[in-house]
Amino acid sequence: MRATINDIARQAGVSKTTVSFAFNNPSKISQETYARIMSIAQELGYVPDPVARTLAMKQTGSIGLLLPQAIQEVFLNPYIGEILRGIGFVCDHEGLSLSVLSPLKGVLTQTIRNAAVDGIMTLGIGPGMSVLELFHQRGLPFVTIDGGNAEGIVNVGIDEQASSERLMNAILSQGHRDIAIFMLKNVTLSENGDHFSLTNDNRLSGFNAALQRHGLSMGAHTGIQVYHTEVSMRSGRETAREVLARPRRPTAIICLADIQAVGVYEECKVLGLSIPGDISVFGFDDIPLSPFLSPPLATVHQPGFRKGETATRLLVDLINKKTPTSVTLETELILRESLGPAPGL
Repeated sequence: MRATINDIARQAGVSKTTVSFAFNNPSKISQETYARIMSIAQELGYVPDPVARTLAMKQTGSIGLLLPQAIQEVFLNPYIGEILRGIGFVCDHEGLSLSVLSPLKGVLTQTIRNAAVDGIMTLGIGPGMSVLELFHQRGLPFVTIDGGNAEGIVNVGIDEQASSERLMNAILSQGHRDIAIFMLKNVTLSENGDHFSLTNDNRLSGFNAALQRHGLSMGAHTGIQVYHTEVSMRSGRETAREVLARPRRPTAIICLADIQAVGVYEECKVLGLSIPGDISVFGFDDIPLSPFLSPPLATVHQPGFRKGETATRLLVDLINKKTPTSVTLETELILRESLGPAPGL
């Protein structure tokens, strides 16, 4: 028969509570008692039941990272890996496991209802989104990453609007007026098919602010157009193929994820277009690959590792009943060789 905690307690001459401390909180018992209990447990072949442990402690020992899209789609973007590295760094230190959660049957609300974790970090979900109410209904601690600052929400992010405004200013200062903007795919929030992307909205606000100062605006008639694309190299290449085939070809492409820009590079190579001689390309994220592209990619550097690390520390504080506050991290405009003057200037 399978050994139980009662068997260990009886053989060690201690209470069941003491055995429980040995497995769950060793600091509450002496090292001698801990060593004796663990030795007996090994001798009896005892393995704790994780389900029973969760029920007894009312904690899973796991936190969740809620992704805005299916796992196989999100991890096409290397920047997510940088965030995950930061999360993993804290999880290892705190002895936590990490559950990677994606929209259940394509819907985030279903995932939130069913997540068996002690707390959740979300990507790109912020104020005004009805899904946040589910966290409050469950009493589940949560931290948003790139969710925007608002009362009652702990968020880790950057100033998306200011960063995008600086990016557009850099493009316009080189004389570009025919610009294609590759946005990010929106998130499906609920069963009724609502879509939203806070990141898109904030970055568009920054672009518009820069354009307005130059007396410009977005629209098919202006030559400055937005295209909604997947965050992947393949999607970046396919959208670039469509855009570059148009009679009024852009002189600059802005990708809101560096991995999209890699696809743009590939399509330009096939078409025999020079970067930046024929077309400039600008990214956002500064993934490790970006400086090694040919030419190196101009981009906005945002600290993915620190985002993940900071968000996880704040979530641990919330789980431990502390009251952390939101954190805004700095970005940097990285002007590399993929940005040049508009052709003819």
